[in-house]
Amino acid sequence: MSNPTSKSECSPAQAYEWTNGAAVVATGSPFGNYTDPATGKVLVPSQCNNMYVFPGLGLAASVAGVKRITDKMLYIASVACSEAMTADECAEGRTFPAIQRIREVSHAVACAVIDVAIKENLTTKIDPKITSEEIGALVTSKMYFPQYTPLVRTD
Repeated sequence: MSNPTSKSECSPAQAYEWTNGAAVVATGSPFGNYTDPATGKVLVPSQCNNMYVFPGLGLAASVAGVKRITDKMLYIASVACSEAMTADECAEGRTFPAIQRIREVSHAVACAVIDVAIKENLTTKIDPKITSEEIGALVTSKMYFPQYTPLVRTD
């Protein structure tokens, strides 16, 4: 569905109503949850955004020195993102993991992309004989938590 919300072709609520809750909904803009009036089931439309794949791609490129991003890496990144979905998230009708788990998703994407980059002989910073467990630990060690320092003192 188009951005901004006011220009959407239809709302998630309309899509769910018109399909009796069978629609798969991913939007360009944020929308609230939908409660099916017949069943009381709450459906959560996902906001489709590149924030689910590109941080993991960048992390992989940085950690492994990936020479170039291939079509296969993009495909594997999307698979890793979808495989990061929990059963509860799927049951809620989401098409993407909950945003609160974005770091976990980025980690999974980075590891999957590094694995493909190794197989495609496109890494410059890591030993091609590295194991999956070692890739996971390396990616974890390279992730950081952004912490912003206030520009103005408040005390």
